[in-house]
Amino acid sequence: MTNPMPYAHHSAIDTEQSQRVLRNTYGLLAMSLAVSAGAAWFAMAANVGFINPFIVLGVYFALLFANAKLEDSAWGVLTVFGITGWLGFTTGPIINAYTALGAGNAVTLALGMTATIFVAMSAIGMMVKRDLSGLGRFIMAGLLVGFIGVIVSLFTTIPALQITISAVFALLSSLLIMWQTNAIVTGGETNYIRATVTLFVSLYNLFLSLLHLLTVLSGDD
Repeated sequence: MTNPMPYAHHSAIDTEQSQRVLRNTYGLLAMSLAVSAGAAWFAMAANVGFINPFIVLGVYFALLFANAKLEDSAWGVLTVFGITGWLGFTTGPIINAYTALGAGNAVTLALGMTATIFVAMSAIGMMVKRDLSGLGRFIMAGLLVGFIGVIVSLFTTIPALQITISAVFALLSSLLIMWQTNAIVTGGETNYIRATVTLFVSLYNLFLSLLHLLTVLSGDD
C-alpha cells in the first residue's frame, strides 16, 4: 500500500533528523564550552604569558583543517575539543591582562552579554523557517573582510580601526549564531560537528569583541 501522505512522511523524517542534529550540536557545544573554560582556567592559574597571534592563528587553522577532514567521523569530535581547548587556553592570558588593567567587571559583563545574545539569536534562528542561505554568504564575506582587518591591526595601533573591527565581529558573530541555528532546524545543516565548531567560534569572537568594546567604553583600555 502506498503512503497517502508521502510529503507529510518526509516532513516528519526531516523534522526528526533536524531535532537530532540540534540535540547533538548543543550537547557537544556544552562539552566544548566546559573544555574551553577548563583550558582557560589552567592558563590563567599557570599565569601563561602573551602568545604570539600568528602562533595562535597557525595552530587554530591547522586544527580547523583537521576538523574539516574528520567532521564525518567520530574522530571529528576530538578535533572539536582540540579547537575549543586551544582557543580557551589562548584566551586565559587575555583575560588575565584585562583583569590586571582593572577590567574584571567588563569580563563578567561580556560573558553575561554573550550568553544572552546566544540564547536570543538561537531562539530567532529556530523561529524563522525560511531559507537564510543568502544571509550566510553575506556573513562569510563580512567575516573575511573582518579577518583581513585583524591582520592589518596587528601592524598598526589605530584605536578607531580596532573598535570598528570589534563592533563588526560582534554583529556578524551574532548573525552567524542565528544563521547556523536556522540551518540546523530547516535541514540545511546535517553535520553536528561542523555546526558545533561554527557556533563555538561565533561565541568566542562575540565574547572577545564585546570584552574589547566594553573595556574601551569604560575607559579602562
